[in-house]
Amino acid sequence: MQQNINKIILEIRAGAGGDEASIFAGDLARMYQKYAESRKWKFNIVDFNQTSIDGYKTFIAEVEGDNIYENLKQESGVHRIQRVPKTEKAGRVHTSTASVAIMPEVKPEEVQINQGDLEISFFRVSGPGGQNVNKVETGVKLLHKPTGTIASCTAGRSQYANRESAMNMLRSRIYKEQQKKEQAELGALRKDQIGTADRSEKIRTYNFPDDRITDHRFNVKVHNIEKVLNGDLDILLKKFNKEG
Repeated sequence: MQQNINKIILEIRAGAGGDEASIFAGDLARMYQKYAESRKWKFNIVDFNQTSIDGYKTFIAEVEGDNIYENLKQESGVHRIQRVPKTEKAGRVHTSTASVAIMPEVKPEEVQINQGDLEISFFRVSGPGGQNVNKVETGVKLLHKPTGTIASCTAGRSQYANRESAMNMLRSRIYKEQQKKEQAELGALRKDQIGTADRSEKIRTYNFPDDRITDHRFNVKVHNIEKVLNGDLDILLKKFNKEG
């Protein structure tokens, strides 16, 4: 793939921690969206599974901007948060996780997909609580039968737009799996960036009681969590560059 990758697929998934993990996934989704706005990047929500408490079980977006993959690739991994949740009445600090994946968008010529290998289904889009948002079947789900890879999109207003976005996602996921297999054959398979979302498997911790964010790979610590979660991600990213 080319070095200067200008379009990515961002995936956020709630991990360990129940409702608080979903709320944290929502915090991360808003953080990346606000950071994209500050950088004048295009941010297009592709699919999501929203909870009734201002959170997400899953959140997927296409983000486009100059050299964006190089800027955000280090965000991939398990993020851990320590705070008193909105749902906690006894004032206890809970530890929860959410996983982030940053995948470069793959051009059609880089991953060949035979239309005969696809199983395509359409469905109506539902909102939180299951209520119908759209009475037309605009949601699209793609299954790549040879690999079992699935991609779906619900955010667009038409079947065509959702199918295009789902195809982009499917190519990126298949490409990622192909890369993993190639690395395995060379004896250099890296751990999947999503991981298991277990509390002990983390790249970064957001500690609210101490107002401190610690990135465990770069041994970088910064304060002012609220500012970072409000989109000022450069507080961290600039420190990574200095460490590098």
